[in-house]
Amino acid sequence: MAGIIDEMSLVDLFNQLLATHPQEIISAGQEVKAMILNGLGFICAPLYLFEKFFSGIATEHLLPEGIQPEHLNDECLGRVLDKLYDAGLTEIFIRVPLSAADRFGVKMDSFHLD
Repeated sequence: MAGIIDEMSLVDLFNQLLATHPQEIISAGQEVKAMILNGLGFICAPLYLFEKFFSGIATEHLLPEGIQPEHLNDECLGRVLDKLYDAGLTEIFIRVPLSAADRFGVKMDSFHLD
């Protein structure tokens, strides 16, 4: 799944949509990527266990070099969830599939958002 996220350039898209503070270790796009990977493997865990999902996993193969499991904590997750809300979830819901369709050359005459 990490490879598909990279191929779709979702990290870059989310970095464009969500601002990253210069003091943050991880970009907003990388945080969203980590949330997607977490959601696919550790669905019913509370948010404070977010970093535990990445313990014992070779994060260097999933995320950029230098990102450690302790960087992926509940505070990091809370900040990016706030950024997603502030950016407008409907806007993001539309931009992600349109970006993927453009990236993979999917021709669209019409589409439905339901």
